[in-house]
Amino acid sequence: MGSGLTERSRRWRRRGQAERWDLWTRVSLSGAYVLEPLWASIMIGPTVGPVARWVMAACIALHAVICALLVHAGLDHYLGRRSRPVRLIALAAGLTVAGVVAGAVAYPDAQPGHPDGPASGLVVVLAIAFVVAVSSAVPLPVTAGVLAAAVATKFAVSRMEGAPVSVAVPAALGLGSLVLAWLLTYRVSMWGLKGVWELDHSRKAHARLAVAEERLRFARDLHDVIGRNLSVVALKSELAARLVERGRSGAMDEMREVSRIAHESLAEMRAVVRGYRTADLDTELAGARSVLASAGVRCQVIGDGRGLSAEVQSTLGWVVREGTTNVLRHSEARMCTVSLRRSTTGGTDRLTLSMENDGVTGPESPDGRRPIGNGFPGVAERLAALGGSVVTTREPPDRFRLTAELPLPVAVQEETP
Repeated sequence: MGSGLTERSRRWRRRGQAERWDLWTRVSLSGAYVLEPLWASIMIGPTVGPVARWVMAACIALHAVICALLVHAGLDHYLGRRSRPVRLIALAAGLTVAGVVAGAVAYPDAQPGHPDGPASGLVVVLAIAFVVAVSSAVPLPVTAGVLAAAVATKFAVSRMEGAPVSVAVPAALGLGSLVLAWLLTYRVSMWGLKGVWELDHSRKAHARLAVAEERLRFARDLHDVIGRNLSVVALKSELAARLVERGRSGAMDEMREVSRIAHESLAEMRAVVRGYRTADLDTELAGARSVLASAGVRCQVIGDGRGLSAEVQSTLGWVVREGTTNVLRHSEARMCTVSLRRSTTGGTDRLTLSMENDGVTGPESPDGRRPIGNGFPGVAERLAALGGSVVTTREPPDRFRLTAELPLPVAVQEETP
């Protein structure tokens, strides 16, 4: 049993913030229908016989299940994930009408000593359940029409039971007020859920745009630097081929020029890639703060790269770049903290860069700690080349920490970042 609870806990932590909110909203809205049979037994049970009580309980339980399914399907329709659940609407409406008609036929009169009877109780229970459920799947004007029909039905049943107009009208309006209160609660929950999903989609769009912009920048740099030279190589190669075909001199000179341009292009391409792979730490920290802020993530930076060698700054800058991409693409973070601190272990000064956020969504390892894998091969290689390491740590319920450690070179052990 303990392992089952642990697995469910892990599945819950693997859900994003939007998924958690969605699940909670569905459970709370649909789960409210568990109370429908209980409510009916309290209102109607004492006024009917034991056989009728059990029949009513079974029918109302079926009505509650259909309404709960309608709420779930209606939410999917409201969020644009499926078409309108017409069959569930028709089934729930048919059960509601059948229940009201059966109650009116079986109990047309008020109970002795009471202003109403079981038929009025059935109208109240079934109307509230159906109107609230159908509101999630139909437009507001249709919901208003269904509510008006429920109020009119309550007035008609009260009059059938012998209640005067002065009593039937307040009873019908009371039902309408009760339904409106439930509708308001449901609509607010639905609006909130839609807003959460829209924010989630916006965050993911920001992450995709950030990655796409970086790819476009790299592609533009390659095109600007290499494109012109490759065009010249193509033209000169074609010219040399034509000179050879015609038996004219100069082909060798053209090919030497092609070789020179090719070597220059190779050097320029290496410079572009080297510039792309070289990351200044302070620049990357500022960029991380800006990119995360645009995605709705508050970013706090503690420390900077002053006093660090270019090699250390480049390596840690790459860690910050990859860590920021990881936050954008694989988390639901609201806050991210980047800190640099210096410590001494075994007589050796070490620099630790940590990136911590509160939106972990990925799978958890058994001990909560594992080395960086496929997502950061370049980071792990660069740190290993300098004697460093990088690991991740997860802390319940949703904390995720990326930690990179580097031994400080002797040249900078007297300076503090």
